[in-house]
Amino acid sequence: MTKTDDLIIGRMLIGGKFVESISGKWRDTINPATEALIGRVPEGTTEDVEAAYTAAHAAQPAWAALDMQTRADYLNKLGDAIIARTQELARLEAIDTGNTIGKMVADVEKAVERIRLAAGLGLELKGETIPSTSAGLHFTLRTPYGVVGRIIPFNHPFGFAASRLASAIIPGNTIIIKPCETSPLSACVLGEIVNEILPAGVVNVVTGGPAAGDAIVRHPKIKRIAFIGHAGTGMAIQRAAAEVAVKHVSLELGGKNPMIICPDADLAKAGAAAVRGMNFAWQGQSCGSTSRLMLHEDVYDTVLPMVLDRIGKMKAGDPLDAASSMGPMNSKMQYDKTMEYIEIAKQDGATLMAGGKRPEGPEFDKGFWVEPTVFTDVTMDMRIAKEEVFGPVLSVLKWREIDEVISMANDVDYGLTASIWTRDLDLTMRFIREIEAGYIWVNGTGTHFRNVPHGGFKNSGTGREEGLDELLSYTEVKAVNIITG
Repeated sequence: MTKTDDLIIGRMLIGGKFVESISGKWRDTINPATEALIGRVPEGTTEDVEAAYTAAHAAQPAWAALDMQTRADYLNKLGDAIIARTQELARLEAIDTGNTIGKMVADVEKAVERIRLAAGLGLELKGETIPSTSAGLHFTLRTPYGVVGRIIPFNHPFGFAASRLASAIIPGNTIIIKPCETSPLSACVLGEIVNEILPAGVVNVVTGGPAAGDAIVRHPKIKRIAFIGHAGTGMAIQRAAAEVAVKHVSLELGGKNPMIICPDADLAKAGAAAVRGMNFAWQGQSCGSTSRLMLHEDVYDTVLPMVLDRIGKMKAGDPLDAASSMGPMNSKMQYDKTMEYIEIAKQDGATLMAGGKRPEGPEFDKGFWVEPTVFTDVTMDMRIAKEEVFGPVLSVLKWREIDEVISMANDVDYGLTASIWTRDLDLTMRFIREIEAGYIWVNGTGTHFRNVPHGGFKNSGTGREEGLDELLSYTEVKAVNIITG
């Protein structure tokens, strides 16, 4: 990274060298709080992806030949180097994403925790012996794919790039990472840190727009692709990958996640969790946000005021100010989409109880600011109840019967997370069996637990991440049969 005329200039990492795009073109990145230009990164092309593949392919055999413990040692050193630059990374993330600096510090720390987890799980990438015959020896080996591709979203750009590369390379793969074009700067710093620790070519970073991501997906020799982001983009990636080769594509996509609060719940804790689970601190830009709050009619008038009171105390402000509860949306596109859904909700008959506009004050005249927004009188025939906004918009629905609320929870195309609040064990067991979601909290929300697989049902994705399941997904199984006698 360099600075010129107060701009941050990032470069791609390919084969251990920091390079500009072969095209000579650049892509601007702006501060979403002020709309000021803050930096530029190379506009990666198909040719740049090919160069990255060549470097990664050349480095992969030597990397895979290392002992597992040696690869784990490299990852632990990478974690140490990242922690040493936590404040720099968090500040950069705050101005590039709009997320508040405290959250970005936590993101860096969580990434290092997951890097160390991947290092520790490396020795669990085991095969099996199979007693198929008494005379022969039958067993399986787990082998790396070779070069893999990873496309990163804008909401946790450093956290996802750093933690997910660990799961990919610990089995012996090398990787090409493509950060989101609206928040690419921290990936360039990650490239600097990686280059100090890992052998050249093991990790490569290609910046740019959709064309660079498409080139990774369509590369015929990159057989393993992972993506976190919008469901529509995930479907396009599946189609594009299938057009060139048979590939393993894993997708962690969007959600329209329910939080169901029953009459016997601890209502004070549930009310606080409804605000926390919506991830207003991320401006609602989290795939796991519990954006549908389903209140039983007996507790509706108790919990809703709690939620509105907590939201009323939130303070939007400068992402670099530790006192700010939330920052701006990541981009104008996200801002426009959120405001459009707010208008749609009004037209559909939902009642606006909070927010729905820019915060007041001259500091919010520029930037992509949206107040935390709450709609009541939401019904399942409204778009706001079924479609992912990916903004700070909470829909509140009322229910009476268990069958009714389960049907409401499942009546969407998504199935990522769900949060259930009850102290009834029998009811809990029914919910967890019948709710169509890949990650369920009971009397909790928001927290991702170490080595617990995270992923979704339906259009929320395929595959599981954040633990051993993720590491295993970066290997292929080879069956070996030794015939004796």
